[in-house]
Amino acid sequence: MTTAPLVADADVEERWRRLSPRMLAVHPVMELRRLIFPLVAVVVGLRSGAGGEGGWWALGIGGIGIVIGFLRYFTTSFRITPDSVQVRRGLLRRRTLTVPRDRIRTVDVTSHVLHRIFGLARVTVGTGKTDKKNDGVKLDGLSAAAAENLHRELLHRPMPGVESAPSQPVSETLLAALRPAWIRYGPFTLSGLVTIGVLVGIGSRLVNEGHVDLTKIGFVHDSIDYLRNQPLPVAILLVTAAVAGFTAIASTAGYVLAFWNFRLSRHSSGTLHVRRGLLTTRNTTIEERRLRGVELSEPLLLRAVRGARVLAIATGLRVGRGAERGGSILLPPGPRAVAVDVAGTVIGDADPLTVPLTRHGPRARLRRFTRAGTGSTILILIVLAFVLLAGAPWWAFWTAVSLLPLGALLALDRAGSLGHALTAGWLVSRHGSLVRRRYVLRTDAVIGWNLTMSVFQRRAGLTTLVATTAGGRQGYPILDVPDAEAIRVARTATPNLLEQFLAD
Repeated sequence: MTTAPLVADADVEERWRRLSPRMLAVHPVMELRRLIFPLVAVVVGLRSGAGGEGGWWALGIGGIGIVIGFLRYFTTSFRITPDSVQVRRGLLRRRTLTVPRDRIRTVDVTSHVLHRIFGLARVTVGTGKTDKKNDGVKLDGLSAAAAENLHRELLHRPMPGVESAPSQPVSETLLAALRPAWIRYGPFTLSGLVTIGVLVGIGSRLVNEGHVDLTKIGFVHDSIDYLRNQPLPVAILLVTAAVAGFTAIASTAGYVLAFWNFRLSRHSSGTLHVRRGLLTTRNTTIEERRLRGVELSEPLLLRAVRGARVLAIATGLRVGRGAERGGSILLPPGPRAVAVDVAGTVIGDADPLTVPLTRHGPRARLRRFTRAGTGSTILILIVLAFVLLAGAPWWAFWTAVSLLPLGALLALDRAGSLGHALTAGWLVSRHGSLVRRRYVLRTDAVIGWNLTMSVFQRRAGLTTLVATTAGGRQGYPILDVPDAEAIRVARTATPNLLEQFLAD
């Protein structure tokens, strides 16, 4: 049995079409999920004495969610023309979102649990904008086969007026795949802290809306009493251990959910393909011609166990806090040696990942210690003022004092991370301690330079050199580099680009 392409010919493309009718079962469930807090509040209110009216309110809210789900399906349609992808939605206020075909940069296919139960998928067509509000249009509810066909058509179909070459079978080369042993890196990602924050937020909202007194819950009451009867250092240690244990478990679970069945492959059509996810499956395709470089990211705890992850620097991919969700992840947290190997394979050159870096000198190192010492001293003075004037306990002061050696260690690590290098066609920059980042950027992708310096940098003869590019973060800095070295790097990486701005 074969599936006809979603994009077949001009007549088919011009028609407005609805999403899969199976979304009639998915949309209501998704709307009820959004109404979970009002429903819980009504149920709690019913148990508190709202009588039978509470049940009717709950049914009413649930019914509204189901109706909204049906309306979402019947008021959403899409069409694919030779020039654009269009999505039309809305009942009272109709909106049409259009993405020109020549502006398409990414096509992501995702399937969460409900989608997979009903054989559906969500297609997100990205335009290259890296902000969350303008990351393209979504077709939420195509059949899995239709989504895969659309994915191929939009990325590989030639533009109108361009004669296509005879189609050749696309070969695939596996570059990396998740190994079960890598799960041991999960606890060191600290992604569980986000889970804790979400659970605390949900719990506090439920408690507030349901007027629940936590101290009357047996387990919570007993735990609070037990901690009150312990010496303060012991209580702090117990709470810290509990939070650390839960964070490790949540981080490991999050790692498995996000990266299970991870595969990175290179297709002969000139693309990199990433597939990952346990409950929610995500497929991301990156055109190699839009790849500007790679980022080797090493968070502090992950670095302690010799781990790292690899991100793509490319046009059309979200960066920053949403990088992984935006599809720029090329390798999940795993062994650093594997990360270096995969990054080198992706860019076709391993030297930029291993080349020794040029250090920035004693003045740059001194700035790290000065900034750490200044911050710690200010904090100590503030805490001391509270102790002397407001009667705060002395242990708070000594806790602040203990931050001095920690700040010094952090400064030492930050100083050791500073460095840069130029290899054949590549600019390399590294900095950071809590998260050490090594940027490897193609020099022919650099479209400009920014040289900035603060008052303190100027006195030390240092500057921050930022290479601007059309992909990723848009700018990649070399921090606290000597002035003459900054000019040399810019002139060597991009000959003639700075000449018009330099005095003879």
